[in-house]
Amino acid sequence: MPNTPRPPRRVTIPDVARHAGVGQATAARVLGGYGSASATTRERVLAAAAELGYSTNAVARSMISGRTHTLGVVVADVENAYFARAVRGVTDVAAKAGLQVVLANSDEDVETERSAVRLFIERRVDGLVVAPAAADHEHLDRAVASGIPVVLLDRVVGSAALDTVVVDNRGAAKAAVTRFTGEGHTRIAVITSASSDEDSAVLAPGADIWTTTERLTGYRQALRAAGIPREAELIRHTGYDRAWARSAVLELMTSDDRPTALFTTDNVATLGTLDALLDLDARIPGDVSVIGFDDAEWATLVRPRLSVVGQPVQELGGLAADILVRRINGSTAKPRRHTLRTTYVPRESTGPAPARVRRLGAAGE
Repeated sequence: MPNTPRPPRRVTIPDVARHAGVGQATAARVLGGYGSASATTRERVLAAAAELGYSTNAVARSMISGRTHTLGVVVADVENAYFARAVRGVTDVAAKAGLQVVLANSDEDVETERSAVRLFIERRVDGLVVAPAAADHEHLDRAVASGIPVVLLDRVVGSAALDTVVVDNRGAAKAAVTRFTGEGHTRIAVITSASSDEDSAVLAPGADIWTTTERLTGYRQALRAAGIPREAELIRHTGYDRAWARSAVLELMTSDDRPTALFTTDNVATLGTLDALLDLDARIPGDVSVIGFDDAEWATLVRPRLSVVGQPVQELGGLAADILVRRINGSTAKPRRHTLRTTYVPRESTGPAPARVRRLGAAGE
């Protein structure tokens, strides 16, 4: 029977200690990055570790130091350009602080989010950045109680005493829709992922505030300021679904009294909207003006180029990570909401309301 080669034995701290001619406790302090040792001793231990091919046991090190040098990040969908850029902001700041990032998707499902947070607590991450899927924050409170600081990204849970990083969604949406009213548009539709339940929410001080709900509120405020009555059929709740947004816009734009301007509250709704307008061979902005929320890379690749509300997305993620690093390092400042400014980016997809509203056929006509 042929001999089966035995796998190489893992190099241990005692091995390194013997090779360096020091005690095991000294070698453990140097390799674990805690306690003190002379420069000469440190050099001998590190040289021995390199020569033997020693690799740090992260679990053992965390048990000694109380730190895993990792951050957990939970977002709705990392494939979405918004969250991808936000995560990049987190990782850039984390790397400078010597921290690694572990990522989880919630798919906007609170149970999935709870499971991810539970796993991160078990793995003793040093901190958490979470884009919450619901107002329920018991699992986040549990993380804080266990010594893991939490920073919320993109959404406000008013009843939770947590640091939060957002933009002024309501003000940005109001300013964008006001550009439509200033161009003479009175039939202005909004394509939003906000649910009808969110639509009826009372946004009182300290309430739970969801991004798309705030943008919908800003839309309504702009109409009210221009003296334009709100019409329920011009508010389309499409969920976070491109195909659903496409169907809603097809229905709107082939109605007898169609809108001449469309405001979309997220980039998924924007993609569905543009898809529908292409099918209808609609002229932008000749037949309909469009403003999207978030300046995705493709916004300048479509023709006409898309007017948008630009967000400092990478800065949002970076600020969330910076706050978290300060908490990890012992900051006891009172948790607060950090609100960053947006920028309206005018391009070619907006123009004056048409003097004559051209009828658009159904898709395929």
